[in-house]
Amino acid sequence: MNGAMTGRNTAETGEAARRLARDGRWCRPTASLAPGYVQTNLLVVPGEAADEFEDLCAANPRPLPLLERLPLGSSIPRRIAVGADLRTDLPLYRVFRNGTFIGERTDLLDVWPDDGCAFLLGCSFTFDSVLSDAGIPIRHREADRNVPMYRTHRPLVPAGRFGGTTVVSLRPVPARFVSLACALTEPLTQAHGGPLNVGEPLALGIADLSRPDYGDPPDVHPGDVPLFWACGVTAQQTAVAAQLRYTLTHAPGHMFVTDLRITETRAGA
Repeated sequence: MNGAMTGRNTAETGEAARRLARDGRWCRPTASLAPGYVQTNLLVVPGEAADEFEDLCAANPRPLPLLERLPLGSSIPRRIAVGADLRTDLPLYRVFRNGTFIGERTDLLDVWPDDGCAFLLGCSFTFDSVLSDAGIPIRHREADRNVPMYRTHRPLVPAGRFGGTTVVSLRPVPARFVSLACALTEPLTQAHGGPLNVGEPLALGIADLSRPDYGDPPDVHPGDVPLFWACGVTAQQTAVAAQLRYTLTHAPGHMFVTDLRITETRAGA
């Protein structure tokens, strides 16, 4: 079995990661791919809802950091991934119709809408290598799992037909590294910035860490503190709740890897 299927990182750049997905050689979450490169969430909504969704992003920059909005009908990013195609360059996609989940697919070639507007939003996978380089263990990588993600009762500032609550991702961090993890991620505003919550899942409405709403159960070691970062799956959740004619997204954890370097996501960059 080749490295792409076992979870071993075989892509050192964003372009190489996209090629693996496009060729069907990577069907797993992308957390371990292309360390140092920015990863993004994908959301495609009907054109009539696009301005309202962009307003939602502007009102909620922590969970919805907008990196690029594409022209109507386009699947080709203009700024952050040269030569990429959003219809083929992610490992796994989800399709919704009128708020109903239709299924998962490995490409969107025959369902990409002419009247759709695609958005690319920052992802916390972007900073996993920053934490790892500082000696902070990344439990979901170590366990070869997807990151755990949870719905919360933390409200979004609504915009038009969009509203709802924030989704968060969990990284259990040894207590001695908590302050460092917060300091390292806070400047990375295009990748959700610092944690929304440190060590208090009940304050977010999360009663059972072992049962995430998306992703895999966490691997928590003795002495770990749960840190919760805003998650771009918030976009998927709010779009589905709006019961749009269609919603196309990445499958949680199966991100679009760009050509941007992590240093370009720092506040003020």
